[in-house]
Amino acid sequence: MTTTLPSTSAPTPTGGFHGWRIVGFAAVALAMTAPGQTVAVSAFVDPLIADLGISRSAISTAYLIGTLTGAAALPAVGRLVDRYGVRRCMLVIGVVFGAVLVALSVVSGIVGLTAGFVGIRMAGQGALGLAATTVTAHWFRRRRGIALGVVSAVGAAGISLAPLLLERLIAVHGWRTAWLVEGLAVWAVVIPVAVFGIRNRPEDVGQRVDGGDGDARFDGGALADLSHRAALRTPYFWVLSASVATSGMLTTAVAFHQISLLTERGLTAAAAAANFLPQTIAGIAATLLVGALIDRTSPRVVLPAAMVGLTVALAWATRAGPGWSALGFGVALGAASSAIRTVEAALTPRLFGLGHLGAIRGTVTAVNVGSTAFGPVLFAVGHDITGSYTQALLIGSTLPLAVGVAAILAPLPGSERRSRRRRPRDTFPT
Repeated sequence: MTTTLPSTSAPTPTGGFHGWRIVGFAAVALAMTAPGQTVAVSAFVDPLIADLGISRSAISTAYLIGTLTGAAALPAVGRLVDRYGVRRCMLVIGVVFGAVLVALSVVSGIVGLTAGFVGIRMAGQGALGLAATTVTAHWFRRRRGIALGVVSAVGAAGISLAPLLLERLIAVHGWRTAWLVEGLAVWAVVIPVAVFGIRNRPEDVGQRVDGGDGDARFDGGALADLSHRAALRTPYFWVLSASVATSGMLTTAVAFHQISLLTERGLTAAAAAANFLPQTIAGIAATLLVGALIDRTSPRVVLPAAMVGLTVALAWATRAGPGWSALGFGVALGAASSAIRTVEAALTPRLFGLGHLGAIRGTVTAVNVGSTAFGPVLFAVGHDITGSYTQALLIGSTLPLAVGVAAILAPLPGSERRSRRRRPRDTFPT
């Protein structure tokens, strides 16, 4: 973390507020987390089984270990982001992420594969995404939800393209070449974005939060920055963590078993796979909508609403059938999962401030990533016991309802309660 970067003490750039450029760079960085996401890794599973002679259960266990180990490192990554800044940390993350992907192209057994999974889940799904959303939060206050919505929507669109591109690349050139190409792409994109695009805070280029005129009341997040330890003692921190953990566990479980789940409901395998498309489109739309609303909406409204949406999606899956019913399920699931991610990214700086945002969101991200390891296993066990996914879906649908109730009842941090009393109406965008 001692890498020397070009000076950030540049004069104010021409062309207006630099924050929207940061949004663009952060969105690109978020899209580049794709090689560490489950949807991309799934394209490698069958070729790995065929070429390396590793069983499906062994690969699943390796992925479970990799996910949990990678998640455990994220709180430390968050603290490094606070100490050294997003720009320097993103550079190191990009170097490490690309190196792990290149190393995976020469893996020959389960031990190397497990180590690779640790690296891509920590650096890709966890650390790089954490850096991209954290730097966006530092540049915006009143328009933070809109900015994070754009970052999340563009990032999700990029991630959704990965399985299509990888499937073709693997079919033509093999899985080793595909991982090599992914590693080189991460180096080619993330490193220049970190060095030439990212600036940690508006002050680095002589600007202010939201491009404002220096009204100090709105240059921070909450009225007082909470330390990492203080945030962990706040009930609403655990409500936020529970929301992303519940969503991560359940949506990953459904995605992992989606082909099997929907073919049991009467869809063809091709139609079941195609259901990812309406999920992606609905997720992008929900991200933008929630991002626009969250800046002017109470956490007690927006978070419970997102959790209710997830409950509806899971219950819908038990009745989904060919045609419009399956389409509706896909729309509901994609919208709910994307809304919850956007809510967390916007509410965490708003409720706890910016001073220790990396450490706080590092812990939230660790909980989220760790939760994704358990969903597929639990749904598989439920299916083995009952012969269908219905019971697992119905039991799972009660979890977001419980979190939604907690979001209504749990006390908000004192800084949020005070800021809502003091905040004049004209501070919100119209």
